[in-house]
Amino acid sequence: MAFLLATAVGRAADSDVPKTFNGTPPLEWSRRMADSEMARRGDSLAWKEGGKAKWDYTAGLFTLSLLKLNEVSPDARYVAFATNAIGSFIADDGSVHGYKLDEYQLDALNSGKTALALYRLTKEDRYLKCAQMLRRQLDTQPRTAEGGFWHKQRYTNQMWLDGLYMGDSFYAECAKAFNTPKDFDDVAQQFNLVDEHLYDVKSGLFYHGWDSKKVQMWANPQTGTSSNFWGRAVGWYAMACVDTLDFLPANHPARAQLIAELKKTADGIVKWQDPDSGLWWQVMDQGPRKGNYLEATASAMFVYALAKGVNEGYLSKDYIPAIEKGYNGLLTRLVKDDGGKVSIMQCCAVAGLGSYGKPRDGSFTYYVGEPVVANDLKGVGPFILAGIEMQKLAAKDR
Repeated sequence: MAFLLATAVGRAADSDVPKTFNGTPPLEWSRRMADSEMARRGDSLAWKEGGKAKWDYTAGLFTLSLLKLNEVSPDARYVAFATNAIGSFIADDGSVHGYKLDEYQLDALNSGKTALALYRLTKEDRYLKCAQMLRRQLDTQPRTAEGGFWHKQRYTNQMWLDGLYMGDSFYAECAKAFNTPKDFDDVAQQFNLVDEHLYDVKSGLFYHGWDSKKVQMWANPQTGTSSNFWGRAVGWYAMACVDTLDFLPANHPARAQLIAELKKTADGIVKWQDPDSGLWWQVMDQGPRKGNYLEATASAMFVYALAKGVNEGYLSKDYIPAIEKGYNGLLTRLVKDDGGKVSIMQCCAVAGLGSYGKPRDGSFTYYVGEPVVANDLKGVGPFILAGIEMQKLAAKDR
């Protein structure tokens, strides 16, 4: 098994020939990763009586990336895999095996995006009913005093960057799909609270979490924020911004503000890009400090979010060099080819805040001490999405 040989980003002389990265067009990289991961996973993400598969945000992210890939490169296998992985959990009445409303997990809403996509493809009512059921969770989701969604029931009075991607981009999609325009104001409020409480002016980055009561062991007693800038948390937020803008009406008063928040996020991301590799560190502002490492999931999320931001006109073309450097860095540093199967390496397996099996104090030592794995779906899905956007970006940058 060997790292793919690094090559310069190439521009085809013929405008009809796609621009290539490491010798291959971005969309083909996405297809290769999708095919490889489907082969690795088989039916392990599908619900079976007595099985280990869970209704899980990572499966939602991966299957949504497959359905997005199917839109630009149609392949019945992508739809079949998503149907098996997510559809297997959903009963005819829209209920979901393993879903528990009283846990109030924003994470549990993420797969609702795949349910909506499958409904558009199949017109099966169970997918629509599922999305409507998940959307109703937000009607009673616990909130901070200022109206921010708690990340989970057991994470009292806490907002995490992760939740904006899990819950609020789904919330915005539902507001458009179910014609409930007043919900867009609430969506905007969630982003505004995160911007107000978690953004750090000096670094240009966002802290992972905020305890509105300032009592958690990881919380700054003055601000309530956690103490470090975890790459994937910022990645979730960046993706939440660009994906929510897909649904926020063009005339909504908060749209310009959300685009400004995306630009501010993009500037912080570019500021902390590693100049040598083009990638980003697990703890973003700590560079090659002992224990820190170039982390794949955040790097893929950043490339996706920034490329989509340029493609949709939210960000200027000035970001393209950093985006291309990041994508090429993924391919030359973190993507491996093992006999035709493609893998993405150096993925942080999991990280959070609070006590969950072990203390998670938000320290540098904590973030760099969590397991590092290959082919985590939180890296695979964004890598596929990044390739889709890079293919569009390559067409723009001619």
